[in-house]
Order: sequence, then structure tokens, then C-alpha cells
Amino acid sequence: QSKFYQEIRANGLQEGRQEEAANLVLRQLTRRLGVLSSEQVNRIQGLSVPLLEELGEALLDFTAIADLEDWWQQRSF
Repeated sequence: QSKFYQEIRANGLQEGRQEEAANLVLRQLTRRLGVLSSEQVNRIQGLSVPLLEELGEALLDFTAIADLEDWWQQRSF
């Protein structure tokens, strides 16, 4: 395969990994906190994999939507 196709494949794999991580975090947050706003969902879907992993760990301590908002503010998004 050419370098061009290898890059396309790598980008596709990265996008798939990000989408899967975002879906997992969204399911976990919804189960823990209830329904999220469309703005919150969009923000989470836009996070990088490392930030999704960080949020996935942090949400284990969340008890209210305010905890998610605090997490956002601590990162200055």
C-alpha cells in the first residue's frame, strides 16, 4: 500500500477509536447523571481520545451534572 492509503487508514482508525470512546463516556455519563443536554453531548463528542479517557475516569466520582460542568471549567474549554 502507498503511504497515502496508509495515512487514510490510520486516520480512519483514529476517528473510529475517538467515536467509540465518546459513545462509551456518553453512555456512562447518562447512566450516572441522567439525560445530558445536546450542548454537553456535542462537547463530549468533540473531545480527543486522551481527554475522553480522563473524563471516563473522572466521571466515576460525579454525583451531579454540576460535577461535569466543574470538570469542563477546570480544563478551560
